[in-house]
Amino acid sequence: MTTVDQVPPPPMRLRELVFGAACAAAVRAAVRLGVADALDDTPMTVDDLAAAVKTQPHTLRRLLRALSCQGVFTEHPDGTFAHTEMSRLLREDDPHSLRYIALWCTEPWTWNVWPLLDEAVRSGRNVFEDVYDREFFEYLNEAAPESAHVFNRAMTTSSEQSARDVARLLDLGDVSSVVDIGGGQGHVLASLLEKHPHLHGTLLDLPGVVENADPRLRQGGALADRVQVVAGDCRETIPVTADVYIIKNVLEWDDDSTRRALANVRAAARPGARVVVIENLVDDTPSMRFTTAMDLLLLLNVGGAKHTRQSMTDRLTDAGLVIGDISPVNAYLHAFECTVPG
Repeated sequence: MTTVDQVPPPPMRLRELVFGAACAAAVRAAVRLGVADALDDTPMTVDDLAAAVKTQPHTLRRLLRALSCQGVFTEHPDGTFAHTEMSRLLREDDPHSLRYIALWCTEPWTWNVWPLLDEAVRSGRNVFEDVYDREFFEYLNEAAPESAHVFNRAMTTSSEQSARDVARLLDLGDVSSVVDIGGGQGHVLASLLEKHPHLHGTLLDLPGVVENADPRLRQGGALADRVQVVAGDCRETIPVTADVYIIKNVLEWDDDSTRRALANVRAAARPGARVVVIENLVDDTPSMRFTTAMDLLLLLNVGGAKHTRQSMTDRLTDAGLVIGDISPVNAYLHAFECTVPG
């Protein structure tokens, strides 16, 4: 039985860190093989699991042993393996599943750009285009459809899981209209409309995104009569007037794109309108290891960045917005409540 609660001395901890790719690859392998889905509530032998996922028993045991050391699965004294809280999150049917997020963070392109992090740090720009000769999202949509599918599923998962937290936080009882800028498939907007029956909403995102909007928002959907779906790029224009503008996990591009998007909000909004910006922070969160790692990945693939509390405050102030409350949404998101001055 493998234990995971011992704190290694610094030399061994450093050795573990430089083998971090092995941990990520092991999680990815378990997801792609369907190990978590094959293992239910009853512990299973390696032979039975190997038969279920069509692998060699002796190599599957090596994979499970490596994951158990990290708290993903657990090995019992009789040699059977069972679920842990983490391994259940790799199941397709778990309500809090991180299956597609685990796949997204270990997609094939990531292995090619991580070794160039020193160059990205040296130059301050993304290295993705050096490797693939095209912009990141162009590559996904034109050359890597499977990776694009994983990305879309991962973003959907993340949005669905945080939408309820956003709806709980925001008080929209005294407003009549809200627009979700770069709102993806509209999970946050749908949650807000379900909570506030008086509210009308607009979903704004790129054409290829909004065409796959949440079924509740599409024609014939339960919320369709209170929704306008607009295809567009918020960096170009925001053709919507509303009482509240929500911008969630969007302002992570290069500084010029962020400035353009915020300027377009100012141009579209009436004086007194609320602007709620929701982002991961890298300096004011209990999830520092996660957010700082995502910050580096953003540097590599699009030249973007996760914000500190101060850098987000600076961007919003420079855009002419007046910042009020800054509140935690959950363990990894913060909401900046702003107003458009008169």
